[in-house]
Amino acid sequence: MSILTDHTTVPVLSAERAVEVATEIAAELAATSAERDRDRILPARELARLSASGLLAVTVPKEDGGAELSVEALVEVFRILATGDPSVAQVPHSHFVYVNAMRHQGTLEQQRYFFGEVLAGKRFGNAQSEVGTRHVRDIRTALTPVGNGRWLLNGTKGYSTGALFADWIPVLAHLDTLAAPGTGPLHVAWVRRDAPGVTVTDDWAGMGQRTTASGTVDLVDVEVDDARITPYHLTFEGPQTYGAFAQVLHAALDVGIARAALREGADFVRTSARPYPDAGVERAADDPLVVQALGRMEVDVRASEALLREAGRAVDRADAHLTAESAAEASLAVAAVRAHSAQVAVDVASRIFEVCGTRSVLDRLNLNRHWRNARTHTLHDPAAWKVQHLGRFVVDGTPPPNHGQL
Repeated sequence: MSILTDHTTVPVLSAERAVEVATEIAAELAATSAERDRDRILPARELARLSASGLLAVTVPKEDGGAELSVEALVEVFRILATGDPSVAQVPHSHFVYVNAMRHQGTLEQQRYFFGEVLAGKRFGNAQSEVGTRHVRDIRTALTPVGNGRWLLNGTKGYSTGALFADWIPVLAHLDTLAAPGTGPLHVAWVRRDAPGVTVTDDWAGMGQRTTASGTVDLVDVEVDDARITPYHLTFEGPQTYGAFAQVLHAALDVGIARAALREGADFVRTSARPYPDAGVERAADDPLVVQALGRMEVDVRASEALLREAGRAVDRADAHLTAESAAEASLAVAAVRAHSAQVAVDVASRIFEVCGTRSVLDRLNLNRHWRNARTHTLHDPAAWKVQHLGRFVVDGTPPPNHGQL
């Protein structure tokens, strides 16, 4: 739970100050990221620091007391945090996605309450995906009516990043009738992490992103009031940037991983790697083949960083003038950076070993965490489908589908 009290208000940060704070925190994260990954030390202290810093409140609307930073600014904050520790950076991903969901679908009363919670340092988790269903958008969790504006929530969620550390867990579920269970429109039930019937199990055991605590949420007869339910299905009945917003934050994580891998690889070359005898140089850092390889990696990472900035701007442009065309342009810009950054993150995190040499594979250095993190996180959505949608647009002008993965 948050270390802040119900009456604490976090700092409201400008875009410039948010980048400064993110840079400070990223440096702190980087100093201990290898240890956290190696020993799977869950980042409770680090997340408390994030909450208290005000970074988790930067998208609260101005009329509700927040800074309402642009998507471009938020993306840069995410990228910077991911250079420090992408596992810690991924934990608040769902927090921002559901702040965004509340902006679009919450009533004024709901917005006032939940934005107040965010400004008090509270964190939102995530209970969306399910294990064992046909695909990622196949949801079985349901809200069933019990009368007097009350519902019972039942289901099991997997990959619930952030839930273990959350104050509130937004749960994606069908809003059912007794006559037709499992068929109602999708809604979000906002439940407290410590509500009766809610159990969060830390059973995430992936090879990478090891400290996101992306475990299981079990929901057994959790009582939910009408005032704590918001529609989800309405999000996709017209043009939207909800999906592009979520996806561009994922891209920022991949870009951050790539930059961190390259930075740490270059540090190793400069301080610890031995030169190959045929190079005839005193330092590995003076080997022209090493320099060339690092230069190529730098080109690739800079390209991903540029695509990321443009994608953030495209989402901002669409939000300012939302049409089917502007929403499609935002989704395609985000698809481009997701496809590019997924490949670059995995490639760079692997190629650094070619320039660092045999010493760099020692377990005590834990340089392989960058590849494990990249390989794990880039599987979140198939990059090949991003390329498919881009290709169909190029060939026939076909707009991308209108759903939450684009």
